[in-house]
Amino acid sequence: MLSAVHSHPHADTDSIIGVVRQNLGAVSHQAVYDVLRALTGAGLLRKIEPQGSVARYETRVGDNHHHVVCRSCGAIADVDCAIGHAPCMDASDDHGFVIDEAEVIYWGTCPECTTAAKSS
Repeated sequence: MLSAVHSHPHADTDSIIGVVRQNLGAVSHQAVYDVLRALTGAGLLRKIEPQGSVARYETRVGDNHHHVVCRSCGAIADVDCAIGHAPCMDASDDHGFVIDEAEVIYWGTCPECTTAAKSS
């Protein structure tokens, strides 16, 4: 399962099921959901849920990276946090929380969709 997510970063559950079935044959949806939940709980996978999208999974964990999402086709790419000091980790008011992660999603249009829109 980890190799399926590693080779298909930001894949949704149905895509992961397809990859796992190609490699292992028959596997139930529930088994994949259970393993994804366990791997996420163990910190081996990160689950991201951009607004309006199904859950996606990635193996890049333990760093403070963000994502850029195409409003047109839904493509997702990693965006490294600012080098050095990470201003996103300093909330203007932390309400007493000890913050250990920030989730920032940049929204826009990917190069392919931008090119397609210009040629239409």
